[in-house]
Amino acid sequence: MPKIYNTLAREKQVFTPIVAGKVSMYVCGMTVYDYCHLGHARVMVVFDMVSRWLRASGYDVTYVRNITDIDDKIIKRANENNETIGQLTQRFIQAMDEDSAKLGVIRPDIEPKATEFIDGMLSMITALIEKGFAYPAQGKDGHGDVFYAVNSFEGYGKLSGKSLEDLRAGERVEVDSHKKDAMDFVLWKAAKPNEPSWDSPWGKGRPGWHIECSAMSEHHLGHQFDIHGGGQDLQFPHHENEIAQSEAAHSHDGKTCQMVNYWMHNGFVRVDDEKMSKSLGNFFTIRTVLEKYDAEVVRFFILRAHYRSPLNYSDQHLDDAKLALTRLYTALRGLSVDDDIAIDWQQSQAASFKAAMDDDFNTPEAFAVLFDLANEVNKTKSAETAALVKRLGRTGRLVAA
Repeated sequence: MPKIYNTLAREKQVFTPIVAGKVSMYVCGMTVYDYCHLGHARVMVVFDMVSRWLRASGYDVTYVRNITDIDDKIIKRANENNETIGQLTQRFIQAMDEDSAKLGVIRPDIEPKATEFIDGMLSMITALIEKGFAYPAQGKDGHGDVFYAVNSFEGYGKLSGKSLEDLRAGERVEVDSHKKDAMDFVLWKAAKPNEPSWDSPWGKGRPGWHIECSAMSEHHLGHQFDIHGGGQDLQFPHHENEIAQSEAAHSHDGKTCQMVNYWMHNGFVRVDDEKMSKSLGNFFTIRTVLEKYDAEVVRFFILRAHYRSPLNYSDQHLDDAKLALTRLYTALRGLSVDDDIAIDWQQSQAASFKAAMDDDFNTPEAFAVLFDLANEVNKTKSAETAALVKRLGRTGRLVAA
């Protein structure tokens, strides 16, 4: 049975799906106002690997990855470009699809857009207000905003391990805030001039970011599902707020329903051991990197690090990845192999590969098995061993082979 490191439990746990043989997985996707960067590439590739391996393990996987197509940054960029929000988001959705395809990423089964689920968000916000977990903004100037009252949710902070007291100590109190508590977060934003808006019981407005994922995941996967994934940067506040919203909205007689059984977070991308950011001038889009390196090399570079560890980008590391991948393919070159035969998981190397992948998707150990097999191919020129390399590499799409 696979084991997954569950961020919520802070330990590896045996994966037991809610419905035997089926996996429901939601991953936070991109906000489409610009080209995707290396951080996005890691999310795409990591959870593509996860879904592929679970399918190879016999599970029927439903993989949902959302698209945020309404957001402050989107509105600002569209205004700067003198184009409509629809034109901007469609252009960058197409660019995202092109980039992910080059990286060998299979499209998720479902890709909901936030703007398609406004009704679901309004229903959830209404339920939160009725149950005492949210409130319309106080005061005339704040009319139209709705906030989540974090103090009303007993489990707030359980994913991030942060207490409300610690969070408040580090939070600046907003001037002229219409919040009851500085930590309360927005569920619905009142419309501003020349911004897109939707009708609501609180006036025209648009949703806050966090409520979008709660509504979309519920619509497609239900009140409770197996796996929720995303980058480590989303653990707080985004995923923490998703839990607060979803579990409170579905509470009954004071008891909450657990939203997600296993939370997965991939590590940060760093550049020459510094956090990647535009302000530091070390910000790389997928397209920029693919101008210099083959997409297969970039995918290999991402997956040969464990998904939870930091990924340090540099030309040297990409060059090393290229050399390593070349060694693997060189071992297979010139051998005519039948690689369509089912894998015998009792075979020793196959069993070692499976054990690595079942241990929280330990791709570095899985690659070690592939390279040991490649060394054996170099010595023996065995077509059977070469075929095993190809078949194993394809199970989680570690290599195209």
